[in-house]
Amino acid sequence: MKELSNKNNLQVLHEDNHIIVINKRVGDIVQGDKTGDKPLSEVVKEYIKDKYNKPGEVFLGVVHRLDRPTTGIVVFARTSKALTRLNELFKNRETQKTYWAVVKNKPLEKQAKLIHYIKRNEKNNTSKAHLKEVPDSKMASLDYQIIKELNNYVALEINLHTGRHHQIRTQLSAIGCPIKGDLKYGFDRSNPDGGIHLHARKLVFIHPVSKESLTVVAPVPNEVIWNAI
Repeated sequence: MKELSNKNNLQVLHEDNHIIVINKRVGDIVQGDKTGDKPLSEVVKEYIKDKYNKPGEVFLGVVHRLDRPTTGIVVFARTSKALTRLNELFKNRETQKTYWAVVKNKPLEKQAKLIHYIKRNEKNNTSKAHLKEVPDSKMASLDYQIIKELNNYVALEINLHTGRHHQIRTQLSAIGCPIKGDLKYGFDRSNPDGGIHLHARKLVFIHPVSKESLTVVAPVPNEVIWNAI
């Protein structure tokens, strides 16, 4: 795994003619939103334009998103062919997504599968996990296992089977294990950087053009608790 950087302080995890994979930092938004803040997609476009001296507009397709307070792997498409195929891969869940999370309380079981029915509240941009199906809810499934116990926290590795709104945050909160820094889902105080301890650690998928299996791993942020894991 190579790490590249440029004036925009990007951490590039993988780069070829068709895709570019970035390790997102806390606070970066993947795509433009109502805040008007500069999105990661624009930063990556500038990086490509500078690096390859590209004239005119740079094509970059947003394939998936990460919540603003989280960190880790984000994949962008550099060609329309790659974008179409990546969209299909993610839509059909033909990817393996592994996350790391630091939570407040130790789960009852060392490893388990969690199934909830998640209902999104558009007004306040939150979701709620229910044990049984409720109107307008969607089934959400993940596996977790404890990877390290720290003095005040527990680190979990999570394999995601569905891609619901705030899914990991909602499901872990529902079992009494809110993610460190996540005020929205029950943690008692915010992190100094405004982020939460949720990191998109690993992604395994088939390259949209070469058809080879690609595994990307994102280093955790350089921070005391992450470093302890």
